[in-house]
Amino acid sequence: MALGVLDLFSIGIGPSSSHTVGPMRAAVRFVDELSADGKLERVDRITVGLFGSLGATGIGHGSDSAVLAGLSGMEPETLDPDRVAPLVAEVREQGRLHLGGRVVVPFDAEADLTLHLRESLPGHPNGMRISAEVDGVVIDREYYSIGGGFVVAADEITLEAADTRDRLHFSTADELLDLCREHDLSIAELMAVNERERQDEELLRKQLLDIWAVMRECVHNGCTRNEKELPGGLKVRRRAPELRARLEDAEYRASGSLDALEWVNLYALAFNEENASGGRIVTAPTNGAAGIIPAVLHYMDRFVVGDGQRANQDGWASHSDRASDDAVVEFLLTAGAIGILFKRNASISGAEVGCQGEVGSACAMAAAGLCAVLGGSPEQIENAAEIGLEHNLGLTCDPVGGLVQAPCIERNAIASVKAINAARLAMHGDGSHRVSLDQAIETMRQTGADMKSKYKETSRGGLAVNVIEC
Repeated sequence: MALGVLDLFSIGIGPSSSHTVGPMRAAVRFVDELSADGKLERVDRITVGLFGSLGATGIGHGSDSAVLAGLSGMEPETLDPDRVAPLVAEVREQGRLHLGGRVVVPFDAEADLTLHLRESLPGHPNGMRISAEVDGVVIDREYYSIGGGFVVAADEITLEAADTRDRLHFSTADELLDLCREHDLSIAELMAVNERERQDEELLRKQLLDIWAVMRECVHNGCTRNEKELPGGLKVRRRAPELRARLEDAEYRASGSLDALEWVNLYALAFNEENASGGRIVTAPTNGAAGIIPAVLHYMDRFVVGDGQRANQDGWASHSDRASDDAVVEFLLTAGAIGILFKRNASISGAEVGCQGEVGSACAMAAAGLCAVLGGSPEQIENAAEIGLEHNLGLTCDPVGGLVQAPCIERNAIASVKAINAARLAMHGDGSHRVSLDQAIETMRQTGADMKSKYKETSRGGLAVNVIEC
């Protein structure tokens, strides 16, 4: 498939791109295929099986609810997050499902939706099988949620890596840098050339700014929630509203706090608390690591483009001029180029390579985007991305209770600050460095392959077994 920047940044809902958005898209796709074949109206029964990491942590990640929503015709890009819980409750209570919102079939959520805790499908750790009985014949389809909301069918899994070529195609960071030198382009400009093969430049700009608008709305929502705890039973406290009030307090600001650092923490916490509660977010490039790029974008808008002054009375980025829009587009195009390298050469799936593939890739992307806006050369940008990844290598994915809360939310805040530091460090150099981004990505891939499955989004190791759920 051809990878573009909008594949890395997609609007959806929390808490997980691979376990919520992906299964929902797979369910929608299955219904669409039945409809296209003229079989939807003749379906007598639907059954679903979730395997591997989907089966192990599906309840905490909302995979079961996502499948029911998708089968009912809801799509992650457009649904109202507040409609999911009532719909799922209705299916469970009434014992029936409205396939595609049109065809009523009986559905016993306990018997017809199975989470296989210890069984996997061969193509990927995030596997699912959907079956439909049509006129007495069972139609099976297997799908894999391969990270970041990407979904492929079983017969497509070997084709997923067969990337179609862009006009200025690159598979490695070295190739990307060579193309920038050959054509005298920045990384963002090179990405824009490739994106023009797919869509109009003004439409692309609008879509990227729409993504930024959703990111800002998500942070705003996270800062203003009245609920004291996140859902799921872990009793994790929402911290963003309290931190926001503290940062806006004049007395606290005069106490010598690290102002920019504190705001970055707020932006990341607010975003990821919204994700954990199933709110509308932007996958960037996954949900589990989705707070890093928005937090660094907010930092850029307020403390780089806005020179510390760009904030409205509520304290978050106001985003009100062309200079900021241009910076956002440059940031996201640059970050997208780095994200494509991870997709092509390793993985962004926590179930495949651990959290290094989620937080590590997002940290590298954010560092690259910020470095570009700071005026970094392509070589400095590559250096920033490498620093951002190198110091997340080996990171495990061990969510407590199978929820995208501990350690995920704090981890986004820490990685956001790390991304800013990586960009700043790279700007102090000339782009030459000992460890290349390509080497770091390959190291991440190898480390993920060696990592035991209990550390890859199964909640069977690490913090997930050492933190007692109360």
